[in-house]
Amino acid sequence: MTIRVLLVDDDALVRAGLRLMLDGLEDVAVVGEAADGDRVLPLVDEHRPHVVLMDIRMPAMDGLTATEALRARPDAPEVVVLTTFHADAQVLRALRAGAAGFLLKDTPPAEILAAVRKVASGEPVLSPAVTRQLIHHVRPAGEDSRRSRAREALDGLGEREREVAVAVGKGMSNAEIARSLYMSIPTVKTHVSRVLTKLDLNNRVQIALLAHDAGLLEDAGEHHGGPAGES
Repeated sequence: MTIRVLLVDDDALVRAGLRLMLDGLEDVAVVGEAADGDRVLPLVDEHRPHVVLMDIRMPAMDGLTATEALRARPDAPEVVVLTTFHADAQVLRALRAGAAGFLLKDTPPAEILAAVRKVASGEPVLSPAVTRQLIHHVRPAGEDSRRSRAREALDGLGEREREVAVAVGKGMSNAEIARSLYMSIPTVKTHVSRVLTKLDLNNRVQIALLAHDAGLLEDAGEHHGGPAGES
């Protein structure tokens, strides 16, 4: 399969560099470019990309608004946020809206290529550990109300689903969760799918965000397992 990519950035040099990098691959094709977020939906309709590389700060419509509009659609492409900052409140908002992860604009080309391939296969490109680091540095407003909402949402899960959600938040792969909770890997995958469906979430990064918001990871320490999307 050829991975179809849409580039969205108001810097023409950034778009040119990304196109040069991606178009040289046999399995990736840049199908369109936009200099502003207000062009995203029409271009997605026209070109049907699998992945959108989305800048945050643009003049007419920012990447956050465009991401929220795009991810609210059925069969939306995956979105990877491009940013120049590690700790950016808007990055967190984009992840909550359903972005599959973020990349710094100075990320080495090989890592950008790997990220495009990864999200095209349905895996996020952001580990829960990095998510927690972002939250720790940004300290978003409304933390208390967010914690209450997160706990209320998690209370709607069954006991095993909740345990799996917390394990995902710790950065554990499906295999590690299976060993820890004495389940088979298919059972873990089933529980993850149910959590996503019950909580109306897009991916495992959002499960990790919810577990963090609920305060369930504060004493968990750092886990050095695989990324949030690992099978």
